Amino acid sequence: MDNMVSAATYDSLRQVFTCIDNTTLEGSDTRERVEKLCRRSIELQDEKRGIGHVAAVCVYPVFVRQARECLRGSGIRVASVAGAFPAGQSPLPVKLQEIRYALDEGADEIDMVISRGALLEGDYNRVFDEIAAIRNETTGRTLKVILETGELQTADNIAKASELAIDAGADFIKTSTGKIAVSATLEASEIMLNTIKKHHEEAGKWVGFKAAGGISTPEQVLKYYLLAEQILGKEQITNQFFRVGASRLTERLFSFLTDENFVK
Repeated sequence: MDNMVSAATYDSLRQVFTCIDNTTLEGSDTRERVEKLCRRSIELQDEKRGIGHVAAVCVYPVFVRQARECLRGSGIRVASVAGAFPAGQSPLPVKLQEIRYALDEGADEIDMVISRGALLEGDYNRVFDEIAAIRNETTGRTLKVILETGELQTADNIAKASELAIDAGADFIKTSTGKIAVSATLEASEIMLNTIKKHHEEAGKWVGFKAAGGISTPEQVLKYYLLAEQILGKEQITNQFFRVGASRLTERLFSFLTDENFVK
């Protein structure tokens, strides 16, 4: 992105920053890495420029308690992937046990992934029932349902998965785990956002949208923000209804926003 942008673009990117779930989900994660991520997430705000902190830090369940202690009093929420992330290929009782563990450790938000194989087989009842069971376990917490759109093969499947997740009680529907070659795309996001809009028109209730997987630059994230704004309306683009899962993006966006010479 050019170092000179309009004030409107700056304001959009500043809003996006407060919608980030700052994330580390690597097999090599350590307590030291999680500690640094949490501390840095607290540091990354600038009152003078009106840049608030990120929405959440997202970690594996084993790091939830540590993250909660580190973030205490910061206003940053603790999110955890749980329920056989990223493949989703475990029996429901095993998924529920891991989710209960993450909640007991202090997670404010759970990012679960649907059973894509079941959806591709047309077993929609299983997909719905699993999400509903997890929704029941997460009452009072935020539930984000990952569709893994890169594995769903068709637009109809993405729309169906979005509908099932929303009907089963998702607070957010999320594009991707970030663990496969095809992660977030604007095409899949448009389908998901239109499904959210349709649900609101029919039921009068908003569901959130989370883009995640491969979004690493201000230019990329701005496209998702503008798409969501176009379909859902500007008033919906707050961290209550719009999130971005990010690891590399966070530092890059903050650096861009705090550049003294970029607003025209």
